[in-house]
Amino acid sequence: MGVDEEPKDVLEIDHSTGEIFVHKKIDYEMYPYLSLRFEARDRKHNVDTELGIEIRILDINDHAPVFSNNHYETNVDESALQGETVTRVFASDDDDSNSANGIFTFTLVSVTPETDNVEFYITQNHNIGSISFTGCLDYEKAQKYTLLIEAKDYGDKIQLSSTTTVVLNIVDKNNHRPEIIGQTGPGRVKELETGVEVLRLQISDKDNPQSLAYKAKFSLHGDPENYFEIHTDHNTNEGILKVVKAMDYEIQTSRNVSITVQNEEIYFSCKVKTRTSNGLWDLESREEPGMSAPYTVSIAVEDTNEPPEFVAPVIQIVVQENTYIKTPLKTLTAVDPDRNYKNSFHFIKGEDKDNWVNVDPESGEVTMAKIVDRESPYVKDNTYNVTVYVVDDDQPPKTGTGTLVIYVSDQNDNVPLLKVNTVSMCLSEKETMTPITAVDQDLPPYSAPFHYKLLGDVEGKWRIDPEYGTTVSLIREKTVYSGHYEIQFKILDNQGFGLVQNLSVTVCNCTITPDCHVRRSFTARPSLSAMGIILLAFLVLIVTPLMAFSQRKKVIFQYDGAPDGTLMKSNIEMPGTDCKVFLL
Repeated sequence: MGVDEEPKDVLEIDHSTGEIFVHKKIDYEMYPYLSLRFEARDRKHNVDTELGIEIRILDINDHAPVFSNNHYETNVDESALQGETVTRVFASDDDDSNSANGIFTFTLVSVTPETDNVEFYITQNHNIGSISFTGCLDYEKAQKYTLLIEAKDYGDKIQLSSTTTVVLNIVDKNNHRPEIIGQTGPGRVKELETGVEVLRLQISDKDNPQSLAYKAKFSLHGDPENYFEIHTDHNTNEGILKVVKAMDYEIQTSRNVSITVQNEEIYFSCKVKTRTSNGLWDLESREEPGMSAPYTVSIAVEDTNEPPEFVAPVIQIVVQENTYIKTPLKTLTAVDPDRNYKNSFHFIKGEDKDNWVNVDPESGEVTMAKIVDRESPYVKDNTYNVTVYVVDDDQPPKTGTGTLVIYVSDQNDNVPLLKVNTVSMCLSEKETMTPITAVDQDLPPYSAPFHYKLLGDVEGKWRIDPEYGTTVSLIREKTVYSGHYEIQFKILDNQGFGLVQNLSVTVCNCTITPDCHVRRSFTARPSLSAMGIILLAFLVLIVTPLMAFSQRKKVIFQYDGAPDGTLMKSNIEMPGTDCKVFLL
């Protein structure tokens, strides 16, 4: 190296004396040493001796420490705590790090502006400088600090250095409490009015208007009935007080509430108590919601004409079923709640689906308009509702609403009836049975359990088991064959009220026709041959007189006295067909 390898032409040797000469400068940072190989040759140019030498290049202080950036900039919260690292700087020196030329130190040269509330300092760890502060940052005193930082080495003969600029932008935080300083707006509200703005509250806050430390958040106190609500106008930062629940002038003519305000961001405070030459300063600091002092407002309630009110908005009446027309039920009563507006009023009937009642407009008397029927489809759960109104004579008139709830007590005005009047039973060598059910629209004790009793010639043919209940069994004895039967029942309710009813029973052989009713319908349908005979007879009745008239001869029918046939009055009972039912 240094002769025929890079760096070339740096060294030269005197072949006679062996002296080595340096022709140009060598950069330590590129070649900290040179490796040389010498050969001693005899006169015949044969190698006699070889020698290797390493030449160490001595570093000189020809490089200043350099920062990684010429300009650093960062944001620092106003609420940052002293002793915290707010930013870091980085520097390096290309000189030998094992010599004084490559070792450097950071120095805080200047701070602009200089304020008495804070003091910055820098600590070093190798090539990293950490910037911190003691005291309290205050956005209102300085929104930005510019720091000049120097990095300087320890060169023996000359010290080299460089500088960088650090800009610290202070971010405003909530270190000022908001204050309510005034109000605008009517401060009045009409009774029964809701959703209207009552007033606006203005605040003062020294924090940055563009930060959360300035944004107001209002709270309402002394309003247990929740008549009001307050929210923030985000454009003006004002508090808007609205009425959200109707107020009554007759109860209270004015209302006092108190309002406080705080910021959306938590409030903090920092105050320097004692400055020290070394270490952190003695401070007084805390964090809290930062609520303002209460601000009291008075809202006046203006009287307006209110609608009349029923003394009881829900009027309950008990009426016995079958109550006669024009029977008095109730007299409606209403009052005018106004203190300054006194009006007369009258009554009007509203919804009355089945037109049960009449309402006298002057006296408010409610009377029956028709006979009450608990089984009416308009009666739900034994109740029938009627809407009534009371209307004053104001312009426009005001209306109050009430509800008549008519409870209908039941009477025994319905008898139990068979649920079905036609049943089928299967023919069997054993007894067969079918269920029989009755229904009664009345309520207990005027309905089930029912008493069933068979009437007529049923001994040994039909019976009921059990005789009491809602559903019982009709039992066919073995002596009953196929055919159609009409059976009379007497069914009584729990109070002994009832009537006689007929049950049509068809007994058939279920192995032939599974449905007795189908077979009966089929056998009752006239056949084609029968229809042909009927048609032929009809033609004979027409043609015979015509023939007699055309021949004009007297026809004599002779009777020889001998009988040609006999009509036998007899009938053979044979088993029929039936459907499948339960067997005993």
